[in-house]
Amino acid sequence: MPEADAWTIFFLPVGSFVLIALARPVVGSKWRGAGYLTVLAMAAAFVMSLWALGDVISTAGHDLAYGSHKWLELGSLTINVGIKMDGLTAVMAVIVTGVSLLVQLYGLEYMKDDESVTRYFACMSLFTASMLGLVMASSLIFMFVFWELVGLSSYLLIGFWFRKPQAARAAKKAFLVTRLGDIGFVIAIAWAFVFAGTLDIDALNQAAELGAIAGVGLTWLCLGLFAGAVGKSGQFPLHVWLPDAMEGPTPVSALIHAATMVAAGVFLVARMFPLFEHSGDALTVVAWVGGGTAMLAATMALVNNDIKRVLAFSTVSQLGYMFLALGTGSFGAAIFHLLAHAFFKALLFLGAGSVHHATETYNMRFMGGLGRFMPRTYVTMIIAALALVGIFPLAGFWSKDAILLSASENVVGIGGGEALYWIGVITAGITGFYVFRMLYMTFAGEYRGGARAEGAADELGNDEPLAGQISPSQEPRHHQEVPHESPWLITGPLVALAVPAALFGLADLPWDFMGIEAFSLSVLLGEAHPHNFSVSVAAISSIVGAAGVLLAYYMYRVGMPSPEQVTQRFAPVYKLLANRYYIDTFYEDVIVRGLFIKGIGSFTEFIDTHIIDRTVNMTGWIGRNVGQVPAALQNGQVQTYGLVLSIGVILIAAAFWIWG
Repeated sequence: MPEADAWTIFFLPVGSFVLIALARPVVGSKWRGAGYLTVLAMAAAFVMSLWALGDVISTAGHDLAYGSHKWLELGSLTINVGIKMDGLTAVMAVIVTGVSLLVQLYGLEYMKDDESVTRYFACMSLFTASMLGLVMASSLIFMFVFWELVGLSSYLLIGFWFRKPQAARAAKKAFLVTRLGDIGFVIAIAWAFVFAGTLDIDALNQAAELGAIAGVGLTWLCLGLFAGAVGKSGQFPLHVWLPDAMEGPTPVSALIHAATMVAAGVFLVARMFPLFEHSGDALTVVAWVGGGTAMLAATMALVNNDIKRVLAFSTVSQLGYMFLALGTGSFGAAIFHLLAHAFFKALLFLGAGSVHHATETYNMRFMGGLGRFMPRTYVTMIIAALALVGIFPLAGFWSKDAILLSASENVVGIGGGEALYWIGVITAGITGFYVFRMLYMTFAGEYRGGARAEGAADELGNDEPLAGQISPSQEPRHHQEVPHESPWLITGPLVALAVPAALFGLADLPWDFMGIEAFSLSVLLGEAHPHNFSVSVAAISSIVGAAGVLLAYYMYRVGMPSPEQVTQRFAPVYKLLANRYYIDTFYEDVIVRGLFIKGIGSFTEFIDTHIIDRTVNMTGWIGRNVGQVPAALQNGQVQTYGLVLSIGVILIAAAFWIWG
């Protein structure tokens, strides 16, 4: 693929954004012009991405070596603009454009009644373009530019319904929390230039491999990069923004959680993996943060009754799995799971939107029985759920096995490393439980009335939302008395995503493709030591995952024990999980209101009011009044001048008498 054509992948969604923004009256919501233009741009970018992937496959995953172009020179710092098109970039570009295309098709129907649909498609085009720029950048500084554009786009989309207070708060929360991680990213960029004298990604990776960057300096550089990844990918302790991001439209949630924003952190660590693999301490931190987050988020999903927030906690947990793989030295397994996760998680979120289209609520307590009304949504979500749990032979089975095998084989050098493997296994069981709890509450049993029943319960005060949940959504209402299947523009993308959710795992098995023997995703990604399949690891994780599914079946279908009995029996634990371990409460009450508002805020207010303001006011007073004394003396009266002259003579004579 020529370099100019590679740039087209990025500029197609950019052009869509610009055209929609400039020609808004022409492409307005009356004839869905903005939506059609966005879909066309995404389809073209997807085709171009497939072309790039084919060329990379023909070179066995090697970089197409487009080179770079000087953009800016500041002293010894030269910033180049260029595209890095290797196996990692090519597969990410295909995933980003492919998932985005299906999400935009879905949005044509889902958002058609929204008065701001044109603005929606403009922001979605900008969002996709920003992610493409991030994965294609050959320079760390330009990666950071697009990194921030991804953050800006997510802010605009999470707060899309900005007149709704919850949406505005969620957008600000996401923007501010991710900025905390970005501080580390900025420091890492400065640190990289000081140590290596370059911000070119290939040059930095080569410097680490040659030992030019090593020791404590390398560790701090990696930790700075990882701080940025923690913020964007919602890892502990910066995970708190991700569940609240559900205030955006459902297609936005699908894109954020599947192929764009949260994937950026995993991609960053994978792109800079040669740096990380030469720092054992940094890998240890990555592994433990990932493993701990995977279990923490999975437990919070156990008791949530908002279907989108269950999926949001699931995303945080699965991203933890990916960082666990990176920390145990297998970036190939991490990217494998990232790609598989993009398919089945996008499907689950879009399926949740289809359910909302039918019931006008996200509260699973008012769903139920939808399986017989919505067969296409039901079947496709079952496929995605089984893939998420890791049931053979679906995509998640192969990618999760790769992660757990990496954890079991690479425990040497990681403190308590064997525990990481068992954390991953236990999390698989928890995942099986909360995913099928979600399915049973949504699709099994009898229909419980949807939004109408929810509104009645709210009026009676019998169904207060749990702490950490947000009250009913403001997404477009479709006024359906009886739930029925969504239109094909909504369910079509679900069916399309169900295919790779089921079959993508085969991509990492050795294939004889285009004349390349034993070619697989691991080879395409350039992993030096592709993982092998382990029957024992797969069997253990599958049994534990199936046990979680079975427990959900007995609780939510058989009623032995019933959820109410379990809740009463473990009321303190239930309350702890429902309130997200009080982490959000700690941040808001102790850190924000206590430390910043009452502590630092009060101190800075005192400095501003009593020192800065008074100094400024005193300076102004002096300026206004310093001339009043001489002005009073210059009054035109001769006797006054004589008096002043006499006083001066006396003072001079006195001075000579005293000192001379």
